Amino acid sequence: MHLLPSLAALFALATSVTALTSSLKQVTAFKSGPTAAGMYIYVPTTKKALAPIIVAIHHCQGTGSGYFGETKYAQYADTYGYIVIYPNSPSSGGCWDVSSKASLTHNGGGDSQTIVNMVSYAVSNYGGDASKVYVTGSSSGAMMTNVLAGAYPEVFQAASVYSGVPDGCFYVPSATAGMATPAWNSQCANGKTVQSAETWGNLVRSYYPGYTGSRPKMLIWHGTVDTTLYYQNLAESLKEWSNVLGVTFSRNVTNSPQSSYTQIVYGDGTKLVGYSAVGVGHTVPVHETNDLAWFCISQACAGSSTTSVSGITTSKTETSSSSKVDTTSPVSSSTAAPGGCLASRYGQCGGTGWTGCSSCESGTTCTFSNDWYSQCS
Repeated sequence: MHLLPSLAALFALATSVTALTSSLKQVTAFKSGPTAAGMYIYVPTTKKALAPIIVAIHHCQGTGSGYFGETKYAQYADTYGYIVIYPNSPSSGGCWDVSSKASLTHNGGGDSQTIVNMVSYAVSNYGGDASKVYVTGSSSGAMMTNVLAGAYPEVFQAASVYSGVPDGCFYVPSATAGMATPAWNSQCANGKTVQSAETWGNLVRSYYPGYTGSRPKMLIWHGTVDTTLYYQNLAESLKEWSNVLGVTFSRNVTNSPQSSYTQIVYGDGTKLVGYSAVGVGHTVPVHETNDLAWFCISQACAGSSTTSVSGITTSKTETSSSSKVDTTSPVSSSTAAPGGCLASRYGQCGGTGWTGCSSCESGTTCTFSNDWYSQCS
């Protein structure tokens, strides 16, 4: 079974996105808290009797209803019969609290717990399937996605993170739940919080002490020219989740899922995959079809002997979710392409497994970003 759906399947998926069968609804009856985050929901008329749930979380200066319009999760819900929850931040600027101990900790009383309570509400009142819950988000929503994956691993089966930071990276000691404007951590945002994989992994595990169950599989996206949440946060996020999930770097796949994107595969590709988007700033565009494949919604992968991850066919290998493997960074092994070709500005020029151009066009130099990626800039 292929990770990335065939071209014919992708075409069919794309052409299936038409007018919605239902409408977005604000769930005014949801009052579970503990914070004042609001709940919006899309329930298609084609909903399965026991429907998967996708939680789609907006960015700063965004809203739940806005993210509904910016993404195509609702349109695809009509095709696949799942429910979409769009949380709405209670803060004045629309950012999520990913800085307070309350929100970072399991049942700590922050925004993260409120979102988890929305999932419970959807299971009880809309026929959601508690065994098939997935989360995704952009920017601040991406940061919250990581927080939810870390603090509530028993709730979510998979996550897709668009331009975020590692779980716990944005922590600010003075931050409290319910702040009008959630605290900002400039050191983390600027990519200056660099730690070992084990340090990151221990941080995630500390947010739910004693938990030994399964952990959600992670899809991490980041642009190389992001100047809001800097590109180094991709490397740190991959270190973090590789340790938590007990997998190590295996290979890169260039131009996947599209030109100028590099897929970074860990282990057999069933638990952790990163995407480095060359020349893309803040944020990486949402790739709904890839997310639906990763969530095992658009193609079957849960419980099978093989699991799909965009563009790769791999056999599933079970590893201990509580493993504390100190994953080291891949060793750089750039290989120059024949003919002395030149990579263009913002193009890749080196990194683990790279076989393309290793020299840059006039006016740019090949700049090391990390062990698996160098860029002409």
